[in-house]
Amino acid sequence: MTIRHHPDDATLMSFAAGALPQAFAIVVATHLRMCPRCRNSLATLELVGAALIDTLPPRPMQQSPPARDAQHVTTDGDAPLREAVRNGHAHLPWPLGELVGSRLDDVRWRPVAQGLWQHDIALPGSASGRLRLLKAAPGRAIPEHGHRGLEMTLVLEGAYRDETGDFRIGDVADLDEGVEHTPLADREAGCVCVLANEMPPRFKGLLLRMAQPFLKI
Repeated sequence: MTIRHHPDDATLMSFAAGALPQAFAIVVATHLRMCPRCRNSLATLELVGAALIDTLPPRPMQQSPPARDAQHVTTDGDAPLREAVRNGHAHLPWPLGELVGSRLDDVRWRPVAQGLWQHDIALPGSASGRLRLLKAAPGRAIPEHGHRGLEMTLVLEGAYRDETGDFRIGDVADLDEGVEHTPLADREAGCVCVLANEMPPRFKGLLLRMAQPFLKI
């Protein structure tokens, strides 16, 4: 498996600092389980951060440090396979498998349009952003849209392409408000992704914009 698209360096830096919203941190942590290159980059960023902290004068902590369960990523290259077998999540790397609680084959999908299904992933009440699985049938396009805030997509099965490139298993699209695109699922394999959004996407079509609150997309 060759991963060609990775989170931005700024995203990895925020992840290393524990500053990413939880939905985005889960997507990055799942990608890290699949991507040795980004695990190495993260290890370097954490070493740099630790060195910078060592240069600061000591100060009393005002509060306890935040929990970093979603941030913890092992550098053991064989750990993802062992963990998947142990936990029964044959298709879902940690931490996504822990949240969904089943293999992709067992996910309960909700139809949102012809050839499109989604599965919302519950986050703690205080967490910001939205996390969901999206499944597209072979050759199905997601209507053209832009974004209100950031969006991050990680391919779990199949593939898709859009104006920014071709994305396959393990690839991440780390997008900002300036991107408008029309993702098209692979014509043979379709596509299953996990998406994190700050806010709902901004669709071009009037009818789709009107239906968006009811479809919950």
